[in-house]
Amino acid sequence: MTTRPRVWAPTAESVELVTGGPDGPTDRHAMTQDPGGWWVAALSLPHGADYAFAVDGSDPRPDPRSAWQPHGVHGPSRVFDPERYDWADGAWAGCDARGAVIYELHVGTFTPEGTLDAAVARLDHLVDLGIDMVELMPVAAFPGVHGWGYDGVAIYAVHEPYGGPAALQRFVDAAHARGLAVCLDVVHNHLGPSGNYLGVYGPYFTDRHETPWGWAVNLDGPDAAEVRAYLVDNATRWLREFHLDALRLDAVHALVDDSPRHVLAEMADAVAGLAADVGCPLSLIAESDLNDVAMVTPTAQGGQGMTAQWADDVHHAVHAFLTGERHGYYVDFGSPEVLAKALTSAFVHDGGYSTFRGRDWGRPVPPETDGHRFVVFGQDHDQVGNRALGDRPSARLDDGALAASAALVLTSPFTPMLFMGEEWGARTPWQYFTDHAEPELVEGIRRGRREEFGGHGWAELYGGDVDVPDPQAPSTVTVSRLDWSEPEQEAHRRLLDWYRDLIALRKAQPDLASGDLAAVGVDHAPDGSWLVVRRGAVRTVFNLAETPAEVPGGGAGAVLLRWGPVEQGQDGTLRLGARGVAVLGPDPGRPAGTS
Repeated sequence: MTTRPRVWAPTAESVELVTGGPDGPTDRHAMTQDPGGWWVAALSLPHGADYAFAVDGSDPRPDPRSAWQPHGVHGPSRVFDPERYDWADGAWAGCDARGAVIYELHVGTFTPEGTLDAAVARLDHLVDLGIDMVELMPVAAFPGVHGWGYDGVAIYAVHEPYGGPAALQRFVDAAHARGLAVCLDVVHNHLGPSGNYLGVYGPYFTDRHETPWGWAVNLDGPDAAEVRAYLVDNATRWLREFHLDALRLDAVHALVDDSPRHVLAEMADAVAGLAADVGCPLSLIAESDLNDVAMVTPTAQGGQGMTAQWADDVHHAVHAFLTGERHGYYVDFGSPEVLAKALTSAFVHDGGYSTFRGRDWGRPVPPETDGHRFVVFGQDHDQVGNRALGDRPSARLDDGALAASAALVLTSPFTPMLFMGEEWGARTPWQYFTDHAEPELVEGIRRGRREEFGGHGWAELYGGDVDVPDPQAPSTVTVSRLDWSEPEQEAHRRLLDWYRDLIALRKAQPDLASGDLAAVGVDHAPDGSWLVVRRGAVRTVFNLAETPAEVPGGGAGAVLLRWGPVEQGQDGTLRLGARGVAVLGPDPGRPAGTS
């Protein structure tokens, strides 16, 4: 198959197609202007051909819709024919994100090799764990080799050091063969600072709105229709050409859109139409800090139509409760009452005052809302990587508290997500790293990281001045890679078994698998030393004290799973060992799992 290159450049006087690679001769071919500001080439290019565009005689720049950037984000694009791949997933029935057990991973540090093909070799670990959906952090092309992916600039391309677009097809096909769905994290709210050439072509950005990254994407100004199409087409193209099952949309609150119909609703309807065409469920998961259920309200009811959204408040409630941290955005979290609210309604800030924001925040969650609409976690890339040292909870919590965190998330009425290595209590940190070539940009990033953590109370938390890791240092990447020898060690293996058993129990017990928020109740000691979470006929009981304790009302039923010793009293009490957890339910015929 050949492709006739085309590009949107509505204000250009001329556009040329530049063929040839960076190391060979190049030729320029005048393009013809079509209605709507599009320019079309007269010749077609085969798969593997290098090309770029020159606007008004300027230097050649990559195609804004390039699928392949083998020479990096500053070099020419390469034609990629997605139909060359022979898919083997014809029997794959798909997977709705709601209620799935999700596993977030970063391709560059998930394995020593840091590639999509190397990640395939670890998929069986995820199958054995009980994972339903793998969530890849962004793979869109970004500068250099190493990075988180949130400074991508070629949002249609797959980062070449990860293996390029063909490797993503192979990864998804291999995952489907194992019964694993794949979600891709995409960033539509901004582009990175290096290699962003969209402004050369047209009004992709506007100064009418501001975001934390500068000018906003132009979603509601002049020529916004094509910019909106650029994002919507990007979403449907990932799902269609790469057989992905879901997209996680980064920081959608930064998609500022004052038009009558929000771009997210437009995208949701387009994805729903594609799902009907392919006959498989396709999901959109929004990261939003607005605490507003309008995000997951169907478009027909005036909402944005997202399948699910991240609920950071649940993470904050769990983390602050177990660690005692109260700095920064944890200031309103940590009490058992706040944890109980998070576990029963997802949003802690649901219209009341947020101390960190200095204003009222959020809206209440109607009790009839499906809990599976909220993705929750005890760890994720942000909550680990944006700590001053990138330290995981395993650096500060004992195994009992880690087991409690897992149980709080995996027996919740929400859609649970794990962060790579969490399941065995990985001791490797996960730090922020970049690979930029421009000295001014590098120094700005270093300075920004130091200043960001200056007023967040990290010195008090870590017991002294904090030496923030250099994002550009190769060692920052090296220490962030998972150590796959850890799960073979006894202490790590015990926690891994606990996660595996919790996931299996969640799937086996209808009350745990349910997203019914109205069937959730929480009892706790005034000081938070013990906690009982009721999910219908199933109860998860926690003793967070350093000594054994009796928990009132927690002892009836069969012990389905336990962390540490458990004794059931005839008066309905349950005696748990120090830092112990037990799940009790109505299935006396099932042998209790132990960890």
